[in-house]
Amino acid sequence: MKKQRPPGLIAIVIYKSFVASLLTVTSIALLFAMKNHQLLEEFADSYLLETKVKLIEFFLDKLLILKPKTLLFSGIATGLYAVLTAVEAVGLWYEKGWATILVLVLVGISIPPEIFELIQGVTLLKLAVFIANVAVFWYLLHHLPKHGN
Repeated sequence: MKKQRPPGLIAIVIYKSFVASLLTVTSIALLFAMKNHQLLEEFADSYLLETKVKLIEFFLDKLLILKPKTLLFSGIATGLYAVLTAVEAVGLWYEKGWATILVLVLVGISIPPEIFELIQGVTLLKLAVFIANVAVFWYLLHHLPKHGN
C-alpha cells in the first residue's frame, strides 16, 4: 500500500520546490548579467528603452549598479542556496528526519531578519514570505515526531 503524505508536508515540499526554482532562475540571470554586463549597459542606453518599457528599465538600472564581481558572487551564492532548498524539498518528500531539522534550522535563522525587514517597511511580498516561513516552521516543529526516519 502506498504511503499517504500529509497535506501540510506536501504544501511545504511544493513551496520549497517553487523557491528552489525561483532561486535557480535568479542565479542564472545574475550569472548571465555578469557575463554580459557590457552588452546590458549598451542595451540600457539604447533607443529601445526610451519607449514605455519601464519595468525592464527599472530592473536594468538596479542590475547595472552592481559590479561584475558582485554579480558573480551573488549568482553563485544564489545557486548554492537553490541547491540546498532543492535538497530540503527532496528530503522532506521522503520524510527524512535530517531534512526536517535542516528546514527548521534554516527557516528559524531566517525569521529574525524577516522581522527586521518588516519593521523597516511592510510589503505584500515580505509579509507573504514571512507568513509562509512561520507556517513552515510551526508545522514542522509541531509534527517533528511524526515525520522523519
